[in-house]
Amino acid sequence: MPNSNTAVVTGGSAGIGAEICRQMLDAGYEVVSVARRAPGFDHPKLRSLEVDLLDPQAVAQAAAQLAREHAVTHFVHNAGVIWPHLLPDVTLDELQGLTQLHLGSAITLAQAFLPGMRERRYGRIVLMSSRGALGLQTRTAYSATKAGMIGMARTWALELAPEGITVNVVAPGPIQTDMFYDVVPSGSERERNIARGIPVQRLGRADDVARAVMFFADPANGFITGQTLYVCGGASIGSITI
Repeated sequence: MPNSNTAVVTGGSAGIGAEICRQMLDAGYEVVSVARRAPGFDHPKLRSLEVDLLDPQAVAQAAAQLAREHAVTHFVHNAGVIWPHLLPDVTLDELQGLTQLHLGSAITLAQAFLPGMRERRYGRIVLMSSRGALGLQTRTAYSATKAGMIGMARTWALELAPEGITVNVVAPGPIQTDMFYDVVPSGSERERNIARGIPVQRLGRADDVARAVMFFADPANGFITGQTLYVCGGASIGSITI
């Protein structure tokens, strides 16, 4: 196990990704944010690489650069987008785009970091899925690819466990981020109804999710792999009022 930890966090410029970066920096990690824009804050141990993860060629170039310049011990694939549509309006272009963003870019980046992790016999990979992987209206392409992340992580976990590399998934429910408010108007009755429908009676925060990522990222947690942790206030188990 190396003396220091270096994490690559996709989508680290805002929302959940930015909070993951902050918590990792607070814990002493070197952090590289990979996103379309740089994070809105500075830190001596924070680096930024601006990449469009929807572009396979750009991702491949970025992955090679990151592996060349950094001894990556942690890979957190947090970047995501929703693109909500009911079934009649879903396009295959949207499905292909989200497949590249949620699955393809994760594969390309993980492949680049894997030789170093294998050499050190140590690594932590955390994929960001969603409670929507269990099904949600208007989420055909999103839920399909987010569910795919869970299957992919379980497969990687089996393949990499003998080499000291763990692979786990965090699956958030409704979280107060710009992405959530792009779909649900802030302060709306719809937002209030969603909060009331969650067993803990509130929406999640970015720090709720980041703490779950930090749990899986902990070097001490090498006996936990292939798991999915729903950070959803109980929304993944459902509830009924009688």
